[in-house]
Amino acid sequence: MNRKISEKIRYVGVNDHHKVIFEGLWPLPFGVSYNSYLVIDDKIALIDTAEADFSNEYLSNIRKQIGNRPIDYLVVNHMEPDHSSLLGVIREIYPDIRIVTNAKAVPMIGGYYGVTDNIHVVKEGDTLSLGNSTLAFYMAPMVHWPETMVTYFVEEKTLFSGDAFGTFGAVDGGIADTDARLCGWLDKSENCFAEFKDEMTRYYSNIVGKYGQTVQAALKKLSGLEIKRICSTHGPVWENHVADVVAYYDKLSRYEAERGVCIAYASMYGNTAQAAKSLAAELAKRGVKYSLHNLCTENVSYAYRDAFKYDTIAIGAPTYNNDIFPPAYNFMYGLCARLVKNRRFFAFGSFTWAGASVRLLNEMAKKQDMELISEGISFPQGYTPEKCNMAAVAELISKQ
Repeated sequence: MNRKISEKIRYVGVNDHHKVIFEGLWPLPFGVSYNSYLVIDDKIALIDTAEADFSNEYLSNIRKQIGNRPIDYLVVNHMEPDHSSLLGVIREIYPDIRIVTNAKAVPMIGGYYGVTDNIHVVKEGDTLSLGNSTLAFYMAPMVHWPETMVTYFVEEKTLFSGDAFGTFGAVDGGIADTDARLCGWLDKSENCFAEFKDEMTRYYSNIVGKYGQTVQAALKKLSGLEIKRICSTHGPVWENHVADVVAYYDKLSRYEAERGVCIAYASMYGNTAQAAKSLAAELAKRGVKYSLHNLCTENVSYAYRDAFKYDTIAIGAPTYNNDIFPPAYNFMYGLCARLVKNRRFFAFGSFTWAGASVRLLNEMAKKQDMELISEGISFPQGYTPEKCNMAAVAELISKQ
């Protein structure tokens, strides 16, 4: 891997192909990267660290770039442990290093790592000179933790963006978007942004999705900067696709979506599953994009991704204890917690003696100001096409 991003910026992060679940929740079929960077001038700044399991590889990456030179500053943009957990190790190796961060991060540094001294607190717009290089700092609270900030390398118009603009997926082959690939060979004619787009959507929807309003505020603030390169903490360094990435983050944080249907269902004995598959078949006949997610067997990560991707959400759930079957309830609760809006909504599901799930799902959707396509389909006992006229539902979806 070429770790030289520019004459002054070096990549010292690591790829993780061992972890299968991120944050104890989200699958990593393509791995994940923990990105960290050096800015090298008369003085040296290290931008964030990496996950603790990779300390030997990480420290080796640093030494290969600067040898025995000391690191003068450690910039902490974000305190989440996948980026800060080597802070104490760095302090032991470079005892004179000065930590540069904002006031909200200071108690977190003390709480996680017991470090309370040699910390330089920066505020909005403050700068730090490394010689002929200038770092400027901008606060980005709740993107997606309260202490989050970003660092701007003024002379190279480079934004070290923390988790913003990040993606799941290790960056095999190279860190820059000219070389990075998600899985397998990336032909030079292929579009790296297109290849990583689904994993960016999944990362955003799973982790950042609730914070659309604060992402919008950060984008507005950063719009005054000329950005030619984005160095996030996960995924490729964006150089050729900066405009694409910023525009897509703007779209996601506005909860805008393309035409299509995210069908997510949970079924006890297969009747609600049959209804979900019938809806999928009818949508396919009409050329409507859709995805189909079994919430009982599939990690909910992918359904969240497609709920952000498509403008229509269809949830199937049987009635269970006069309530919504738990896997479907948990998914719907997650959508509400992520403040998903600007969506059309359709609920369906079976019941045996008292139907409640469709009504309750509709109530949750209404509270999010989702537009109900209809009052839904709540059908008794076993599935039949006559009880569930999914052709009519698909027709209504395709014409709206």
